[in-house]
Amino acid sequence: MKARTINGEMDMAASFAIEQPAVMCSLHNKIMKQIFIIGLIFAAFTCASLAADLDTAKIDNLTGLKGKMNEKEGVYKVTFPRNDVKIVVDGWTMPPFMGLGTWAAFTKGVHTEAMVMGDTVLFEDEVNAAMSAALDNGLSVTALHNHFFFDQPKVYFMHIEGEGTVDKLAGAVRKVYDTVKQTRAANPQPKDSFGARPLPEKNSIGAAPLNEIFGAQGEAKDGMVKFTFGRPAKMHGVTLGNDMGVNTWAAFAGSDDNAIVDGDFAVTEDELQPVLKSLLKERINIVAIHQHMTHEEPRIMFFHYWGRGTAKELAQAVKGGFLVGGLLGVSSPLPD
Repeated sequence: MKARTINGEMDMAASFAIEQPAVMCSLHNKIMKQIFIIGLIFAAFTCASLAADLDTAKIDNLTGLKGKMNEKEGVYKVTFPRNDVKIVVDGWTMPPFMGLGTWAAFTKGVHTEAMVMGDTVLFEDEVNAAMSAALDNGLSVTALHNHFFFDQPKVYFMHIEGEGTVDKLAGAVRKVYDTVKQTRAANPQPKDSFGARPLPEKNSIGAAPLNEIFGAQGEAKDGMVKFTFGRPAKMHGVTLGNDMGVNTWAAFAGSDDNAIVDGDFAVTEDELQPVLKSLLKERINIVAIHQHMTHEEPRIMFFHYWGRGTAKELAQAVKGGFLVGGLLGVSSPLPD
């Protein structure tokens, strides 16, 4: 609609009505810009405050490393390269810069003074000692896996996290690192076995004592015995159980007095740490921690293990993991 004019002049009210949207739009943009700037300033101030709350000198002193502060994220990170052992991947000597760095990052906690997360580069003979050091000193171990194929010696990566005081967390990280150093000081080159005596050529595991320990009938084959226990979970609305792979299992080979056990535990996130501690206490080696699924309910973590000893001792150690994690109440043995 055209504005009314008097002597060729646009009516003031109509002019204001036409210009008002443009004025309001400009005002809105200015306000939003100011809000954005204030937000950036607040975020920077918050991160700076978080950084200021961390006693970085104490972290350096307790870990024995000199860290770096990311002011933007409020994170103080200590790192060191695994350059004490030559690592060859696919025939190429790999520099630590290409992914062989151990690190621990500290930030201000919400419910505690601080939080730490980290990744530790380990060789096979270092893993279980380092994991025990982490768990014994209040850290959680959340993953253990490989990053490479055809690496010599084999390299593993152990992820840790924890909450508490800076003293507690930095001290625990130092314990893990010192344990690794002690292992290498005793043997400069990583070992290629656990060092147990050779297994007999013919397997002869007696099933009856193990059946009694587990309260279930194991599957026997060629002198070996295997137990499998399923647990319920759901994924995409579908109920999953034992045959769909949500299970804990233990397989025994060798002889009754010189046996191995290997297997897999299916545990919830809350069950993971106590069950790991239980098995490590009984000298069962943890060889992998990871997930097998996505979008499952409850979230299930899987860890694989390997142990040496008498068959009954190994069975009792595995059952101990069930008891500590409360798994007997949620697991269901295979039918006879």
